[in-house]
Amino acid sequence: MVWVPLRPTRTDRRALLHAPTPRGTTMSLEWLVGWSWSLDGLRDFIATGIQSFRDCDATALAAVACLMVLFVWYCYHVGREQPRAYATVNALMQSAEANGVQNGYVYCHSPECVRCTHHDGLNQKLYHNLQEYAKRYSWSGMGRIHKGIREQGRYLNSRPSIQKPEVFFLPDLPTMPYFSRDAQKHDVELLERNFQTILCEFETLYKAFSNCSLPQGWKMNSTPSGEWFTFYLVNQGMCVPRNCRRCPRTYRLLGSLRTCIGNNVFGNACISVLSPGTVITEHYGPTNIRIRCHLGLKTPSNCELVVGGEPQCWAEGRCLLFDDSFLHTAFHEGAPEDGPRVVFMVDLWHPNVAAAERQALDFIFAPGR
Repeated sequence: MVWVPLRPTRTDRRALLHAPTPRGTTMSLEWLVGWSWSLDGLRDFIATGIQSFRDCDATALAAVACLMVLFVWYCYHVGREQPRAYATVNALMQSAEANGVQNGYVYCHSPECVRCTHHDGLNQKLYHNLQEYAKRYSWSGMGRIHKGIREQGRYLNSRPSIQKPEVFFLPDLPTMPYFSRDAQKHDVELLERNFQTILCEFETLYKAFSNCSLPQGWKMNSTPSGEWFTFYLVNQGMCVPRNCRRCPRTYRLLGSLRTCIGNNVFGNACISVLSPGTVITEHYGPTNIRIRCHLGLKTPSNCELVVGGEPQCWAEGRCLLFDDSFLHTAFHEGAPEDGPRVVFMVDLWHPNVAAAERQALDFIFAPGR
């Protein structure tokens, strides 16, 4: 004999609700009856669902089960994966603060740095970085990068002497010494609109030169003649926190640029000062994946930039875009009373490097990798 609890009828519930009870227990009884009624509805719903599954075809049920297993596996995989975050300039600044920066300039001490070290195993290291990226994300869109790494030696050795990037050459990019302003129109116009802001912050910085030969935060570069100073906000993909604090509005402006290279070792942003009588030795940049932008802040006469044998002059408040993987030099042949030539320099992505390629190159050439 099996005892089965009888399901209370609607009349029973009504009687129970209206039965005389102490005032303190009236709401409790109402809640319990409502909860009992909810459980009955839930039980009926579950029973109906089970019956509907029983009526389904076994093949359909197997397919649904497989999809559920795949979905659970995908959720687990995505939750477990911890991809490298492509940090903003602000995040890189915090990272540089933690690592320590001396005299406002980031020095790379890693013997494995692909930007600073040239050795026979460089291509293998780059290919390993590419494989790691593709394993985490995808091989889609990696054709040119894969081709460039696989045949890097041949590309660099066969390049004409006018263009020889020192570290990495990405094949099949349009080649020209200078780019039109439309190549990165948004960023060019944004920089030019903020010309006065950048100039004011430079003038505040430059006042310190009257007190000492090399103020903190400035770097003196080697030149055959004259003096060439740079004040880096971003150097080889790493922010310089102390310098950024001294140029807060210029630093914030970098975060508004759409194509600024801030996450890999080929990205820089600095104020560059040439004193009268200075000549910069002809040299090649490290890669052709970027275009270098110079915003003229102070441009006296007799100052020129020569890229691939073609001379150009700066203009105050205007941007000049060029590919520094070409052989290039700059000089200031003005008189001492003309004052220094000053530009704000920032590295932008080459307009023909696709978004997927930019993300992969940020990963492969991450600072310290």
